[in-house]
Amino acid sequence: MSTLKDFERVLHKREHKLFLSLGSPIKIQGFLDRIRYYDEDFYRSPLTVLRKRKACCLDGALFAATALRKIGHPPLIVSLNAENDDDHILAIYKRNGFFGAVAKSNFVGLRFREPVYRTLRELIMTYFESYYNLDGKKTLRSYTVPLNLKPFDKIDWMICDDSLEMIADRLDTIRKVSLITPGMVRRLSTVDKRFYKAGMLGTDTSSIYKPRR
Repeated sequence: MSTLKDFERVLHKREHKLFLSLGSPIKIQGFLDRIRYYDEDFYRSPLTVLRKRKACCLDGALFAATALRKIGHPPLIVSLNAENDDDHILAIYKRNGFFGAVAKSNFVGLRFREPVYRTLRELIMTYFESYYNLDGKKTLRSYTVPLNLKPFDKIDWMICDDSLEMIADRLDTIRKVSLITPGMVRRLSTVDKRFYKAGMLGTDTSSIYKPRR
């Protein structure tokens, strides 16, 4: 079983100094924005993310949850579930009772949110317009209830890459909350071309989901 202290104990001096410098959600987001988005067929622990400086969205959410934990927040993640598109993972936190989020994404609009949202659904809906696939179709459909990572300390999720499939599997099975009705889905418009282009700024196109047609 690995605690936050165990995670910090295995860090080298420079790594520990960097980790300690991430003293706010926006600083944690800044670190995630500086490292490479890289989607492979395996997940990276927060320790590996810190050392290799690359992450996919789940890796980034786990790292953010670890850093948020260090500054006093419970390690909570939420999965955003999409149709004909990749899902996306957020690390969420609350300040003065309001929700915010930190995230690693290949898309501009699917990252940080200030803690100004009264409910989790209100927070999640801010991602709706920016959540689209290569065909310009809006794809966000539901989200999971928050998953607290503390019970996974027993599988060393902050340190060990091999344990992370269990977290991914758990996100697939916990309760999901629908955002829109089938009737709403049928009437959705495609994304405006300028908005589409802005959201794709700096993306790694090799890692983008290819929609089924």
